Amino acid sequence: MGTYFKICACTRQSECPHPYAIRYRDAAGRQREETGYPKQQDALSRLTTLYNEKRNTPRQQAELKRETGKKRFGEYASQWLTRQRHYASGSTRTVNQLLQAQILPVLKSRRINTFTSSVVEDFIMAMEEQEVGLATQQNAFDVLKKILLDAKRKGGISEDPFDGVIPREYIPRQVTIPTLDEIHALKQAASEGLRVVIDLMSGCGHRNGEAYAANVERLVATDVYRITEQIDGVARQPARLKHRKPGEFREVPMATVVRESLLDYAERHGTDQHGYLLRTQRSPYWAHTTLQYQWDAAKLLNVGL
Repeated sequence: MGTYFKICACTRQSECPHPYAIRYRDAAGRQREETGYPKQQDALSRLTTLYNEKRNTPRQQAELKRETGKKRFGEYASQWLTRQRHYASGSTRTVNQLLQAQILPVLKSRRINTFTSSVVEDFIMAMEEQEVGLATQQNAFDVLKKILLDAKRKGGISEDPFDGVIPREYIPRQVTIPTLDEIHALKQAASEGLRVVIDLMSGCGHRNGEAYAANVERLVATDVYRITEQIDGVARQPARLKHRKPGEFREVPMATVVRESLLDYAERHGTDQHGYLLRTQRSPYWAHTTLQYQWDAAKLLNVGL
């Protein structure tokens, strides 16, 4: 079942004030130690609880926990990412980049059941020594935490490997919302396509990728725009909305100036067969690089941007 003992060197341990410790093997077969039990009966009760849990765990379930614990982190992370079917393509790509650049080079070969808080602390310190940016550190830590807590839920890790771990806090730069005059100044210097993006983002609250998917078919009422998709800014392909299932959408109020902007652009440049407005000479969709190019061109025309 396990053993209980005291680490101190007192000659009469049954009378000394030092706490008891216990040693046992968890469901994954790994030897564990716990300390901090003030009385012998407390240590014995804890061992009894652990024994009953292990005894009442079906053999097949116990074997599954052991197999999970024996897996290498790289293998487990790959399987975990495959199961994240709710991730949009952009989210999957971002997680994969963090794994390949920050996490796997350090932790790929480590067995799941060997992760402890000290291992996580060492990983954080390694990123700090390499002077990885705070935003990347935070994102990498979040990905690692999701994977390891998933492994813990499956029984591959017995103790919380994040207990007591406090990563450095990332404080994003303050976002400055442009004034109405600044928006007008930007639109005067912008291309016609960039004006559509500006109108959708400032007038309807579109994200970048949602604005790239500007479509006259989404004008479901004179004052309502239905956002049904976004354009993946790297792959240049339509993708489902962030935090929504395929086929889900959201509708937003639309000001008259936004409606007129979309219809005017469609009249001047036309649409494709599905109603999309924004395209380039080399691609049927905008990308993040397109927005950056358009923004840089606008700045050249207006040095105040």
